[in-house]
Amino acid sequence: MTDGKYQKQFVYKTPSKVLPGLYVGNFRDSKDCTQLDRFKISHIVAIHDAARRLHPDKQYLCVMASDTPDQNLVQYFPICNDFIHAARLRGGNVLIHCLAGMSRSVTVAVAYIMTVTSLSWKDALKVVRVGRSVANPNAGFQLQLEEFEMTKLAEERRRLKERFPSLALAASDEAECQLILNSYDSLLLSKKFCEGNCPMGQVCPSGLCRSPSKTRMAPTRRKSSSTPPSSPRLTSSHLSRSPSTISSSGRRARSGPGGLSSYSSAPPSRSSSRTDLASAPLLSAPTSPRPKNRLS
Repeated sequence: MTDGKYQKQFVYKTPSKVLPGLYVGNFRDSKDCTQLDRFKISHIVAIHDAARRLHPDKQYLCVMASDTPDQNLVQYFPICNDFIHAARLRGGNVLIHCLAGMSRSVTVAVAYIMTVTSLSWKDALKVVRVGRSVANPNAGFQLQLEEFEMTKLAEERRRLKERFPSLALAASDEAECQLILNSYDSLLLSKKFCEGNCPMGQVCPSGLCRSPSKTRMAPTRRKSSSTPPSSPRLTSSHLSRSPSTISSSGRRARSGPGGLSSYSSAPPSRSSSRTDLASAPLLSAPTSPRPKNRLS
């Protein structure tokens, strides 16, 4: 399932608060100055096919990525974690957005929550889903989150703690997530949201598990299926890889995958190299072949 499938049917009017200082939203939220001011958004992670800076007074991290199962998002987790965590430690509010706020932005938010807490990827997704019921990374991104948890999460947690020794958010984030998880089952039973496994033919409260085609087919079937057809399982060999950033000096940067741009509140400059996320210029890099245009 992609970001764009239910974009028109289920549109949030405001960004969704996931944790204090952390919001997930759609492209419309990123353009709405009134909403950005209302939620005191100071930093924006834009992750979609045409990610770019829209507001000169906001600090940006732009990630060019498509909402396809074979798009590699794991390569962007460390720099997104740095950007988000640095902003929150300084008292800023971060908006992560893609086009509909369902798949790519949710995946980045889940990876961040996993890194700063002790949560698994499934529990971190529950935390995001309580705040934003349409949260539903595509099958490939869910596989990437699972593999990230098994192979790279411990290392990423150590790296982030070494870079940001402050424990100012550690206890509060852990406690907040546990409170949200404690309320998850009751919210699920009250149909505030669903996990995408509603019986076919019944009305899904958040539109995650029933497409128009399934609705038309349900009355003609003699036996209804208890779950919708599952997506084909992907393996790690399907994940695409983008080239790393090449700095102006010709050396390969460690934390700048292709398709990534970072802007500070000052006008972007291509002449200086990135040293700190808070005052970062534009990071340019060769990008992978662009996928066919599609809503995400």
